[in-house]
Amino acid sequence: MYLAGDIGGTKTHLALYEEKDGVYIPVREQKFPSKDSPNLKSIAKKFMESGSEKITKACFGIAGPIKDNVCNATNLPWVVDAKEVGAELNVSSVGLINDLEANAYGIKTLKDEDFFVLNKGVEASYNQALISAGTGLGEAGLFWDKKEHIPFACEGGHCDFAPRDEEEVELFYYLRKKFGPHVSFERILSGPGLENLYNFLVDTEKEKPAHPEEMDPSSLARCISEKGLSGSCPACVKTLDWFVSLYGSEAANTALKFYALGGVFLGGGIAPKILEKFKTPAFMKAFTEKGRFEKVLSAIPVKIVLNETTALLGSAYYASHYL
Repeated sequence: MYLAGDIGGTKTHLALYEEKDGVYIPVREQKFPSKDSPNLKSIAKKFMESGSEKITKACFGIAGPIKDNVCNATNLPWVVDAKEVGAELNVSSVGLINDLEANAYGIKTLKDEDFFVLNKGVEASYNQALISAGTGLGEAGLFWDKKEHIPFACEGGHCDFAPRDEEEVELFYYLRKKFGPHVSFERILSGPGLENLYNFLVDTEKEKPAHPEEMDPSSLARCISEKGLSGSCPACVKTLDWFVSLYGSEAANTALKFYALGGVFLGGGIAPKILEKFKTPAFMKAFTEKGRFEKVLSAIPVKIVLNETTALLGSAYYASHYL
């Protein structure tokens, strides 16, 4: 039995899996608010003590760079050391992988119904790419070695935001004043990024919120999504439309960097929640508008990952095959 984890800035999602004939069967799972705990090992210990199962291996997908099985989490004040977690759980085989790497491994376990197809494209045995907007912005590649796709992590979400028009130039300077000289795509394509886009539109009076008193600062991203989908707030509608267009542009950037002719996957929690906006032409229009590479990009299959346990499945897959 494997202990799998998906650790992000908002929540820590743990699950136990049994493997039968290459299929990962969930035994028990639980979500914990990440910021309510001082570290991962305390959460893992609490989870395991709530049952009587025995595990042979554990793997955790974590939002942050990993080196020598140690991770400094990006959006949490945690330093996660696999050896310390293993000692706490009394398990010798513990692995840490980037959360997007975990998602990429998880894609190997999914079925057709776990995806929403944005662009059918042309199926090709070639590299693939994954981009996921959630609490942060994660990106990963899947290298095609002529036999299978091998996931690898990167920190592409922290690359520089590149404005496409005059309004986005204004956005860049607005964010530069707030965050300093480096404005990454994560400042725009994430839950906090939704809030940054909305605040820019309101602060610069480009759009007016219909009912500003209803915009709860403690759950602003959720309010923006709900009112943007319902059409009840022009500022929220503009925010979601803009977000989807920016998402399409950066997804194409990722595809070009990895030469992902085999497909691009959209993971993370935001895309499935605002799926109706992705069904409009905005995403694919921005995805293909890359000058001389428009024809290449229009042939790439693009899919949204709908299964919210993909990273957990990927962690279990990694534990089974690589630990």
